[in-house]
Amino acid sequence: MLHIKTFAFNPFSENTYIIYNDDKEAFIIDPGNFQIHETQQIESFLDDNQLKVKNILLTHAHIDHVLGLQWAYDKYDVPVLLHLNDKELLDRAPMSAMQFGFAFTPFVGNLEFLNDGDVIKLGDEEFKILFVPGHSPGSIAFYNEKEAFVISGDVLFYGSIGRTDLYKASYEQLIESIKTKLLVLNPDTKVYSGHGDPTTIGFEKDFNPFLK
Repeated sequence: MLHIKTFAFNPFSENTYIIYNDDKEAFIIDPGNFQIHETQQIESFLDDNQLKVKNILLTHAHIDHVLGLQWAYDKYDVPVLLHLNDKELLDRAPMSAMQFGFAFTPFVGNLEFLNDGDVIKLGDEEFKILFVPGHSPGSIAFYNEKEAFVISGDVLFYGSIGRTDLYKASYEQLIESIKTKLLVLNPDTKVYSGHGDPTTIGFEKDFNPFLK
């Protein structure tokens, strides 16, 4: 069985997720911890539950989703998995941070790249990679069919969609991604977004005003 712990971190209220199984293997998804107390929160949760981090996953590489990336990599010494199309955004993160008035050191570590349709495993549990560009050029979602949930990043939100007024974003591409990769999932599939509360595919299909 899989368990999901959500943290809302940094000034952007970004959702950082820890997914773990009964064998105490874990993924960290989008480490956005910024303040010292935020880092202490996530570190304490992992330590208190005796979790072994297997990988760090990025839905995309916007600054609010990678603020704790270097810490997570240095602490747990595991590969960072993302889509190649978002490596440029990760490389640009120091410049993005400057626009918000703070410093961000360029990430140094082992990157591995995921493609649409790839499958990654946490123990016996499988996550299918869904390529859902539009909010960013390399946005991906992590879909677990068995337990009917998807980690969508900033692609789909409760009653909303991701911003497309950002570097290399595209409204048309985002809508296409949502309709062809997410809305085709089982309506009961729970959606864990990059910000805000969870939702379901069925609710967004029926009520999201951007998807009519």
